[in-house]
Amino acid sequence: MAAENGEDITVAVAQKNASEVTEETGSYPKDLSYGVYDCDPSSVDPNGTIISGIEQKPRIVLMGLRRSGKSSIQKVVFHKMSPNETLFLESTNKVVKEDISNSSFVQFHIWDFPGQIDFFDPTFDSENIFGGCGALIFVIDAQDDYMEALERLRHTVTRAYKINPRINFEVFIHKVDGLSEDYKMDTQRDIHQRATDDLYDAGFEQVHLSFHLTSIYDHSIFEAFSKVVQKLIPQLPTLENLLNIFISNSAIEKAFLFDVVSKIYIATDSSPVDMQSYELCCDMIDVVIDVSCIYGLMSGDELAPAFDRHSQASIRLNNGTVLHLREVNRFLALVCILRDDAMEKQGMIDYNFTMFRAGIQKVFEVRKSQNRKMAAISFTNENGEAAHC
Repeated sequence: MAAENGEDITVAVAQKNASEVTEETGSYPKDLSYGVYDCDPSSVDPNGTIISGIEQKPRIVLMGLRRSGKSSIQKVVFHKMSPNETLFLESTNKVVKEDISNSSFVQFHIWDFPGQIDFFDPTFDSENIFGGCGALIFVIDAQDDYMEALERLRHTVTRAYKINPRINFEVFIHKVDGLSEDYKMDTQRDIHQRATDDLYDAGFEQVHLSFHLTSIYDHSIFEAFSKVVQKLIPQLPTLENLLNIFISNSAIEKAFLFDVVSKIYIATDSSPVDMQSYELCCDMIDVVIDVSCIYGLMSGDELAPAFDRHSQASIRLNNGTVLHLREVNRFLALVCILRDDAMEKQGMIDYNFTMFRAGIQKVFEVRKSQNRKMAAISFTNENGEAAHC
């Protein structure tokens, strides 16, 4: 990459950091529950061998009481449903399983469980559900009495932790859009304290819960889901390192690596995330896609994607800040925040971005290499018999 002082920092730096992901990706199937017990039966042959080209995906489980907003969250984040339309969604009465495959990094299964599910029901297979779970999101309605929800949370977490201690437990304190800032903080503090005390009294003080204030009427739900998904990406440290190298040599204040479809940011640099900056970047993606759909498609090429390798844009705000977007691949976009005077060195930014994209490509190559190795593995049990999903 090129530094501001004109010194040349070559892509070898980025490639070195990308190659360091080899050991991490080599262990992630076990550490992050990508294992054979979480695979689709169609991806394994009768001998228990994973079919080539199919990568095992982590599972995110959505749980909570009835009408807490679980299905609305899923529809808004992953199906682009308008928040107002979620008012007409029917209550979920069965487990809804969906495969999210928006990009090469954001790939997982999401299971939406009905609120009335009974853990003591013999038909409830806890081993199968929690054994292959990467993250468990428990949704609590902040506008309702949450004592029953906290009791269900304690029961769910203790049951899941006994089966799979590697699960990331996330608590969405939902529907906070109608609450004042002081009331939001008080509610979060109260729920955090009560939930932690309940787990401590049950002998599970080692369990860590992460709490998020969310609403489908603003960007808080996207930011919360971003943090959940990031924990399931084993390449995250490498991506953050690449972003840090890029912004430090390009006079950029903040950078996000976005999944364009869901507007989940899968990585950002090490500086703190400002909610207003994140919202501006999300809105910029919408603007670029909308304008591309209207003016960017060639005549007679209606089937062409609105976001492709030619996509880039800069938006200058009236406070001297510039939003700069560049396409990384057909799923990912880099959105940067910088000062107006930094754009005078556009050539340096373009060169450094080329090096950054080369580093990202190296990460993809390492990941694909690991997948090919996994595809050749035949899993057997201690008796030498073929293991099946």
